[in-house]
Amino acid sequence: MADAESTSLAVAVARTADDKQAVDVSVIDVGEVISIAQVFVVAGAANTRLVRAVADEVVERARLEGRKPLHVEGFAELQWVLVDFGDVVVHVFLDEAREFYDIERLYRDQPAIVWRDPAVRTV
Repeated sequence: MADAESTSLAVAVARTADDKQAVDVSVIDVGEVISIAQVFVVAGAANTRLVRAVADEVVERARLEGRKPLHVEGFAELQWVLVDFGDVVVHVFLDEAREFYDIERLYRDQPAIVWRDPAVRTV
């Protein structure tokens, strides 16, 4: 199970991605099946401008939490931007790329982390 610090960062960046209009944001505890991270945050975006905006905002939010990415890749193509914080890896996909790679399918048996405030209703 992901530790509190990793979960806190993952929830913060998931909320940030959602606030920036990312779609189908999911947070998955992957620590039991891979050793490179504890949590994946996966988000979709309808166009490349939104992919960039979401990824930039995630990096900024993490900076405010006192975290800097260890590695970022995908900004040249803006199909799949990966932001690696070590314990938390954020994947921001262009919708078509997300459908093609379908990484959530690989981790469907891993626990999801609830990141939305259950008191807040979405339309």
